[in-house]
Amino acid sequence: MSDSGKMDVYLEVGKKRTFASAVQWPGWGRSGRDEASALQALFDAGPRYERVLASTPLGFASPTDLSAFNVIERLEGNATTDFGAPNIVPAYDTSPVDDADLRRLRTLLKAGWRAFDEAVSAATGKELRLGPRGGGRDLEGIIQHVLGADAGDLAKMGRKVKTGELDLAKALADTRHAILKALTASARGEVPARGPRGGVRWPPRFFVRAVAWHLLDHIWEIEDRVLAQ
Repeated sequence: MSDSGKMDVYLEVGKKRTFASAVQWPGWGRSGRDEASALQALFDAGPRYERVLASTPLGFASPTDLSAFNVIERLEGNATTDFGAPNIVPAYDTSPVDDADLRRLRTLLKAGWRAFDEAVSAATGKELRLGPRGGGRDLEGIIQHVLGADAGDLAKMGRKVKTGELDLAKALADTRHAILKALTASARGEVPARGPRGGVRWPPRFFVRAVAWHLLDHIWEIEDRVLAQ
């Protein structure tokens, strides 16, 4: 929340797609063809984000009007932006993470994981609606996809997690443990800014933003695709 009482938002502007993301609320980010549609999509997703955090003490309340948004930064997107995922680090995410920040980020992640598990449980044994061309992952495929994306995000922090030979519940638990360890190490300055081959590591705030955004994206996909039987 900015000093004006509005919600600070940053935009990642690609050639084909624009992402609008709430600066202080990792995971709450949506895209559109342009700035206006991205902000509208972010606004529309506010109540869903609020439900994810409802069991936490974080006090999130979705805005009641688009005028609540305050765009504080516009960033040039890249091919990943246009492909469909936010990829550019905003200035806010480079700020230090103290103990209170770390607890808040951990709470956000755990709330997302709880919501994901609830969505998976509610969808188990039910049919998932196919896309307009008959496509779309099944439920296990979505879980595997989330695990794969998490492994990619962990690599951005110089960490690895082995999940290929584990059952899904164990793989999820191990991956989440690895994410929390990587976040804590990064927040405490234990993750070098660059890897041994020169690759830039993500700052801890953006690491959480990327993990949470992808997780929420698939929570909402599952919810939207479930067909009652």
